[in-house]
Amino acid sequence: MQEGADWHTWPTYDAAEFGFRDHWYPTIWAHQVGEKPVPVTVCGEKIVLVRDGDVVRGLHDRCPHRGVPLSLGRRQFPGTISCPYHGWTYGLSDGALRAVITDGPDSPICGRVSVATYPVVERMGLLFVWIGTLAEGEEPPPVERDIPAELNDNAFVLGGRTEIRKGNWRFAAENGFDEGHAKYLHNTALWRLFKVMPTWNLTRIVERDGWLIRVQDEVHWDAEFPGVGRFTNKRWWKRAPLPDRPGKNGDANPVIAALDLPGFVSIRLPGILRVAYPQFIHYEWYVPVDADHVRYVQLMVRFETGAKALAFKARYLAAIRWLFHGQFTAQDAWMVDVMDSPPERLYRPDLSLTAWRRHVEKSDVVVQPTAPRRGH
Repeated sequence: MQEGADWHTWPTYDAAEFGFRDHWYPTIWAHQVGEKPVPVTVCGEKIVLVRDGDVVRGLHDRCPHRGVPLSLGRRQFPGTISCPYHGWTYGLSDGALRAVITDGPDSPICGRVSVATYPVVERMGLLFVWIGTLAEGEEPPPVERDIPAELNDNAFVLGGRTEIRKGNWRFAAENGFDEGHAKYLHNTALWRLFKVMPTWNLTRIVERDGWLIRVQDEVHWDAEFPGVGRFTNKRWWKRAPLPDRPGKNGDANPVIAALDLPGFVSIRLPGILRVAYPQFIHYEWYVPVDADHVRYVQLMVRFETGAKALAFKARYLAAIRWLFHGQFTAQDAWMVDVMDSPPERLYRPDLSLTAWRRHVEKSDVVVQPTAPRRGH
């Protein structure tokens, strides 16, 4: 059997329908959580995000009484959330049952019931939620562990989108790191209107600091296919192509140049894509929601401050948001939605996919179970 025809070749990856535990995952923008509780689902776990003063808390979104979502609840008392059904009231900081409004001040069940809580931190304007197992009193590792190092160490400006799309997170991650699709699928994208795309490449994968990096050894701009004809993405109005690695022409932003990347596309656990161009980097997080949906977090980052940062922000809001984070990646969403795999018949450029799957197999990951977690 060809490697990859059946995902049982990669048993850990095959089982990771809901992603991996013991990681921080970005969800929604912090400004989206105000007085009203907001539900999110991460790795199949239903969570309610609630603002508590200057911080946002995360609780399992299910009242243990009758299973009503707490995200439908009321902020009856400071520092708490009350189930809308019978007024079971939980502390936001620890999830403990503090009061039961319909059972009186001396309700005997108080102190005997609680809901699970989730660590939540804000970074880059996003709310990151920890999905994992912690012993009593144990703190999760710093969120910076699950954020690319250059975003932790440098000043930057960003524009971004976060949305739920159809398809499993693994299809989305594989699409992002896929070597072949951009040259054909995206040759109709408006974002590519003035950029020359290759027809085909010879590629290898390099692993560095937990990242898998696509390296182009050969780039072919057109080709004659025997018995079929000639194909090219060249057009007279298209400008010179961007380099196949960000520092190739010596004109890269200093932060990007310092990364010394041998290729411009890379991926790492738990599902983060980095597409590095000379002057900006595009990041994608593929956050598992459930078996059939993925939260697609897109950030375009420029390592600039002052007037240059303001100018980029204006360009992002005026054009990039809908051209790149809209129409361009909507083509990816289309493919992720309609994909039906496995079984599959892989070809030479799919070495990017098989490298990613093998990377998961040899990594020390904990697969998120697909059975519902009750959270009490």
